[in-house]
Amino acid sequence: MVMPISTGGEHDTAAEEEPLLLSRKQQQQRRDGDDDDDFHGAAFAGAVFNLSTTIVGAGIMALPATMKVLGLVPGLVLIVLAAWLTEASIELLVRFSRAAGATSYGRVMGDAFGKLGKGFLQACVVVNNVGIMVVYMIIIGDVLSGTSASGVHHHGVIEGWFGENRWNGRFAILTITTLGVFTPLACFKHIDSLRYTSAISVALAVVFVVLTAGVTSLKLVRGQIPMPKLFADVHDWSSIWRLFTAAPVLATAYICHYNVHPIDNELKDSSQIRPIVRTSLLLCSAVYITTSFFGFLLFGESTLDDVLANFDSNLGIPYSSLFNDAVRVSYVLHLMLVFPIVFHALRLNMDGLLFPSARPLSCDNRRFGVLTGALLAVIFLAANFIPNIWDAFQFTGATASVSVAYIFPAAIVLRDRHGIAKKKDKFLAVFMIVLAVVSNAVAVYSDACS
Repeated sequence: MVMPISTGGEHDTAAEEEPLLLSRKQQQQRRDGDDDDDFHGAAFAGAVFNLSTTIVGAGIMALPATMKVLGLVPGLVLIVLAAWLTEASIELLVRFSRAAGATSYGRVMGDAFGKLGKGFLQACVVVNNVGIMVVYMIIIGDVLSGTSASGVHHHGVIEGWFGENRWNGRFAILTITTLGVFTPLACFKHIDSLRYTSAISVALAVVFVVLTAGVTSLKLVRGQIPMPKLFADVHDWSSIWRLFTAAPVLATAYICHYNVHPIDNELKDSSQIRPIVRTSLLLCSAVYITTSFFGFLLFGESTLDDVLANFDSNLGIPYSSLFNDAVRVSYVLHLMLVFPIVFHALRLNMDGLLFPSARPLSCDNRRFGVLTGALLAVIFLAANFIPNIWDAFQFTGATASVSVAYIFPAAIVLRDRHGIAKKKDKFLAVFMIVLAVVSNAVAVYSDACS
């Protein structure tokens, strides 16, 4: 039932057949040209942390705003539905990868749709991941160095501590973060090498949730929070179309498919991948539901698209500024540690697009270094010179993200080259494609009209 898998950046020149007596890890090392005696396979906990870190990124801060659009009850139901669809799509992806003997998302797409399908998948991962990481950098810059909107300047954390100067400006902050944090962590070749930073990242996400829940509970006890909106306010067609704008946010919030394969490839026991996926989704869903509930309860109709921006004002409790800084700093540190996990898949897929016939990236240090530096430079420049990427982020979520997460796995099932799809698999595949295409097409139309 199980065979190995990796990400879409691997090359077609790698051996497709391996001696059966070789262990799964040895086969992958031979493919990658990386016989590292110090690496003996990833453990369950490390894999859960890495996959959970892939999932919990910028999406967490936009979820309270989806509650404002959808209402508390439908919003929480859709978070659970999105988690279920994500688990189902990953299960299909893994099962069809086993049947094809594919060691990557790209290879199973190539098995189903040829080189064009593989290239399209890699391009979507590149677009999705670049967009996500630019968002991460912009958030880090906004929170630490401050930002201005509609003539109002929102002070950054470091700017508030030390005053405004050239050393804590946006460019300086992002330069220090890129060179001091992103570059060292981006140099690891094994995704399992990031398991400790991923564990810290998940812990920081929990800190963010606990602080938000704590502030909300305190205000509830003091009677400072009104009754939240339980259902959407629907009164005309424009309000109906607006409901669909939540779809790209939910698709982006759970996307992790591009890292399922490299995580699975490094496992000591490949049969653990399904419980790893379920554990990660359960953990992340708990974080998402708690953040959405307490974040919307705390700010109500004043909830901004980026809930982190709400922590720039007086919360109406003692030591408000201390809580504001703690929430923002914990979230920024979380994003810094999410960045290398997402970057790992970006680099592999970009390498697969640019050098499809070259030897594996892991055994070419020069290509590895040049590609790493070039991608970091592009993301850094984009974060410094793009003034507002939220519309682009919404568009990315409605196109590349939803394709990688739902449309491509469903298309592989319907193609069914190996004749293993059951009737319920095909029904689920059609349901995912129709739901993804319709909801996200309406979301893009609604955004364009507004």
